[in-house]
Order: sequence, then C-alpha cells, then structure tokens
Amino acid sequence: MRVVVNTSTCVGGGQCASSAETVFTQDDQGLVVLLKADVQGEEAEAARLAAFLCPSRSITVEE
Repeated sequence: MRVVVNTSTCVGGGQCASSAETVFTQDDQGLVVLLKADVQGEEAEAARLAAFLCPSRSITVEE
C-alpha cells in the first residue's frame, strides 16, 4: 500500500503523527512529514486510520 500526503492542504492537526508514528511525523510548523510511503500490515492499518482522522484530508491511501 502506498501513502501520499499533500503538505499544502495540511492544517497541522497532528492526528496522523499520533495514530501512525512510524509513518508520519510533523515538522517545526506542525505540518505532516511522510516517513514511509510504502507500508504493510499494522503500519498500513495505522495509515488508513490517519487518513480517516485527517481534518484536511491531506492523506491519501492507494491500495
């Protein structure tokens, strides 16, 4: 599974980094930083949750 982020629409909510800390982090301004684009297993489930929780819909999961 592949994860894509759009940093231009990110509002810095932090749900991504909280729910999938091995896949996402935040920069100094609180914006999403993708640590791992290709994920499997538990990381894939966490990335799906992060995409669902993202208030600005800045995370896309491609199966």
